[in-house]
Amino acid sequence: MKVINNPNRADWNSILERPTFSIESLDLVVNEVFKTVQNEGDTALKKYTEKFDGVYIDDFSVSDVEIENAINQVSEELKRAIQLAKNNIEIFHASQKIEKKIITTSVGVECWQESRGIEKVGIYIPAGSAPLFSTVLMLGIPAKIADCKEIILCTPPDKNGSINPAILYTANLCGVTKIFKVGGIQAIAAFTFGTESIPNVYKIFGPGNQYVTAAKQVALSKGIAIDMPAGPSELLVLADELANADFVASDLLSQVEHGADSQVICISKSEQFLKNVEKELLTQLAQLPRKDIATRAIENSKLILLENENDILDMINEYAPEHFILVVKNEDFYLDGIINAGSVFIGNYTPESAGDYASGTNHTLPTNGFAKSYSGVNLDAFVKKITFQKITKEGIQNIGPAIELMASAEGLGAHKNAVTLRLESLKDK
Repeated sequence: MKVINNPNRADWNSILERPTFSIESLDLVVNEVFKTVQNEGDTALKKYTEKFDGVYIDDFSVSDVEIENAINQVSEELKRAIQLAKNNIEIFHASQKIEKKIITTSVGVECWQESRGIEKVGIYIPAGSAPLFSTVLMLGIPAKIADCKEIILCTPPDKNGSINPAILYTANLCGVTKIFKVGGIQAIAAFTFGTESIPNVYKIFGPGNQYVTAAKQVALSKGIAIDMPAGPSELLVLADELANADFVASDLLSQVEHGADSQVICISKSEQFLKNVEKELLTQLAQLPRKDIATRAIENSKLILLENENDILDMINEYAPEHFILVVKNEDFYLDGIINAGSVFIGNYTPESAGDYASGTNHTLPTNGFAKSYSGVNLDAFVKKITFQKITKEGIQNIGPAIELMASAEGLGAHKNAVTLRLESLKDK
């Protein structure tokens, strides 16, 4: 990893630059697939599944028999682990429900807000070298709590035309209503336009490679909402002598194994601590099953020595990390000052992996600096909030004259007249 000592603020932008991630070069492929799926439906899905996934699929729907077989293939030990995670995620996301509260803004004027689940949501689950059944939990559970009527999941098949059993087991456990063996760009296109087999949806959720990310941007341009702009996984750790260097190294490696374009950063006021982390990181790296991927990602990563606490806080907020681990003596200073981060992990015994799987928070988080303006996925991502108002005769008499004046000042006579007629009808009553 590259070591940087007390960098000048003028150099921060270049130091904190993410790995290059551009969707422009993918546009030709993505747009071709979208156009073909829109025009040819399931025929296009079959063609692209055979081309990109190496298997011919005649029926994309996952049957009840396949789900039952998958349930039987998942070990009882893993089922218990998934159930524990499910319970914690449900508790945390159910707590985000907001009860209806009627507010009287003026005498005779009542206003309130109610949530309604998005009727049709699409969940995309990658299933390459790492079948992300944990993401099924993170997206399926809040969708169910939000009362989304249709929760449709797409995930790519393997070379035998099958879906990873843990994905099917978890999807069934979370109440996913339909599951399809479709991956990549073609799955996002199916979510966007609908085909003979796969219904279109109103919002698309889930991670994916650069092609899926580019496809979600195209879906957005076609009027389909997406969870957030996405990019490679990232982690920033701030640690001092309170931290365990072995733990910090393991956390850094937990993110670089996601992909070669992932990035991790460790900031410390102690040069010796950074050296200890680097040494331990290399030791642990040699033992990883995905060490080739992690090694390439480490080339994008940095160890930064920074001694001034205000500078450290400013650098963290400037970077706006997807994941932020904080293990320092003066943690309150940073907890009070952090404004840009997807999710924060505090103390030696709070690994980022806990948030990925089982603590209860959601692991679908903004990357690439979008934590400056986006939240991670939560219950609100699966609902629309509708406002209501009810005005009595006394209420319209209280606020009507103000509405008339404001509408008149804007030159909107019909707006004014809609109030005037009502006020006139009440004059002799």
